[in-house]
Amino acid sequence: MIPQEIIKKKRDNQSLSLEEIQLFVNGLIDGSFSDQQIAAMSMAILLNGMSENETVWLTNAMTNSGDTLNWQNIVNSDLVCDKHSTGGVGDKVSLILAPILAACDLYVPMISGRSLGHTGGTLDKFDSIPGYNTQPSVEVFHKIVKQVGCAIIGQTSNLAPADKKLYSIRDISGTIESIPLITSSILSKKIASGLKSLVLDVKVGNGSFNDTNEIAINLATSLVRVAKGAGLNCEAILTDMNQVLGWNAGHSLEVKESIEYLTSNKKNKRLENITNELVYSILVMIKKMNKDDALKKIDEVVNSGKAAEKFEKMVSALGGPKQILTSYQSDLPKASYIGKIIASKSGFVHSIQTRDLGLILIELGGGRKQINDKINFSVGYEHVIDVGKAVDTSTPLVTVHTSSKEDFEQVKENIRLCFEIKDDKVDKLATIYKRIN
Repeated sequence: MIPQEIIKKKRDNQSLSLEEIQLFVNGLIDGSFSDQQIAAMSMAILLNGMSENETVWLTNAMTNSGDTLNWQNIVNSDLVCDKHSTGGVGDKVSLILAPILAACDLYVPMISGRSLGHTGGTLDKFDSIPGYNTQPSVEVFHKIVKQVGCAIIGQTSNLAPADKKLYSIRDISGTIESIPLITSSILSKKIASGLKSLVLDVKVGNGSFNDTNEIAINLATSLVRVAKGAGLNCEAILTDMNQVLGWNAGHSLEVKESIEYLTSNKKNKRLENITNELVYSILVMIKKMNKDDALKKIDEVVNSGKAAEKFEKMVSALGGPKQILTSYQSDLPKASYIGKIIASKSGFVHSIQTRDLGLILIELGGGRKQINDKINFSVGYEHVIDVGKAVDTSTPLVTVHTSSKEDFEQVKENIRLCFEIKDDKVDKLATIYKRIN
């Protein structure tokens, strides 16, 4: 069973055996599948899909491709939980949610990924914080989760290493949207990190990888089934990604918004609704709280500053600034040029081409085109207007942070075209669509 024969079989829409899937996963580790062959296999899976059995086998093989973490002798393992998002523009929920859960006396060993396609990765956001170590040893990871309650890091060198390889190839080969590959990628890392409970934020809309409710429901169902089959408490929530989540998009700007959310009550309402829904889901799973009590608890730990304190302790423990809650304005990278995009006509913002905004951000240096590309953490969008807002020819649609005025001038018109303005009023977008458990 040489690689090209396995690729041809999936190319021809045949089911792979457990042995063939294991050989593919082994090939990700030992190099017996080249990068070109991994890309070809990924495309074959994207185009032809996988059965539920194939997806389970792939997930298990990826999970077992390296170490698995065990929390039993470190913390109360029943309180170990996590959240995962399928990704979107401006999605900074993890930065806020993990310290909130830690402040609710839960443990969050969050293994995060880097950017995929037009979406920013949680790990890249933390890389924008000077000194923050996203690749600590397992021993350090254990220690920080025990002492602080949360730690957000990247995959350790031998935690689901097969996924690490496949993830990087998917990012540059146009195969991000494959439901079996998304399922196995997300869950292999989560199962290997020793969780008991998991909530999934499945994005739907023009700024996500799921354009329609149908695709999002199929993905959420796949994730929940495979997760429960692996023994996790799991629930998926479909949330809107037809506009930027929060006010800012871009790594250091999202860190800034998250800190201000936790410290100064500057909360974007949509961001708050989605964050609270996800935290509530975990609190119900583990602590059996009702919704009212859960929401009161969330408000309590945010308003008292306890969640912000957890964020600062996590950043400091992982090598970042010790007082980032007060020093973030000077600590975080800043863009060389800031310009505003003004509405070209009066009316109401009917829609936003969110994916296009994400792609423009990559052009500005805020994402990767190739695996080894360096990200410019300072570029991004600030104060992005919401769908439904009234505008006139003096209203800023978005403030853009770029490396130079020339960069701003090059993208200015394309950014303006991402905002559709019409004469008639339009309703605000929903934030929560559906819950799958």
